[in-house]
Amino acid sequence: KGENFSDTIRVTESYADILVIRHPLEGAARLAADLSEKPVINAGDGAGQHPTQTVLDLYTMLEAKGKLEGLNIVLLGDLKFGRTVHSLAEALAMFGANLTLVAPSSLEMPRDVINQIESMGVKPNYAHSLEEAISDADILYVTRIQKERFADPTEYAKVSGSYRIDTKLLKQAKSDISVMHPLPRVNEIDPEVDRTPHSLYFRQAANGIPVRMAVLCMLLGVEP
Repeated sequence: KGENFSDTIRVTESYADILVIRHPLEGAARLAADLSEKPVINAGDGAGQHPTQTVLDLYTMLEAKGKLEGLNIVLLGDLKFGRTVHSLAEALAMFGANLTLVAPSSLEMPRDVINQIESMGVKPNYAHSLEEAISDADILYVTRIQKERFADPTEYAKVSGSYRIDTKLLKQAKSDISVMHPLPRVNEIDPEVDRTPHSLYFRQAANGIPVRMAVLCMLLGVEP
């Protein structure tokens, strides 16, 4: 009905023990945390960050590979607007993974994220050729190119379909490469990949339930 953001947070926190916020503007969750006396979980703020997705992604990688340190991980797709990869890149740098960034030139990782990664002692590699990038990858993390982030449809059309993962491409990778995706996908992963051992994205999505339950339990101070 037109309530401002500050009032909405202050009223809602009186009804709840935790606020979980997804908002189209970057920084909205941080502002909510400043306003609220209750814990705030950032469930995605525009093209900013998506920390709970990152926690479940790390868990999925650890479950699949047994470690994070030293893994070769390719981040592919919309790295400019993809809040998932912003959070994930910083977290993987914290755990000592090796990063390769693959994106169309107009959708490369923002400079501030790169600066943060490098401040942690990780210098990412860059590639425009996917075939070259995946040759020694342990995990290929795919993101969709997000149509809703483009003000001009012609600009979206230029990059839509830039990369497509199929079984033919994966034959050029390591035999145990895992493919992840925060979902939903459009056409960047061929459905035929779903039936291969490389597919990890549905398991990844399922892990969101116990991982987010654990986050809620931690904030509430209760045993899961």
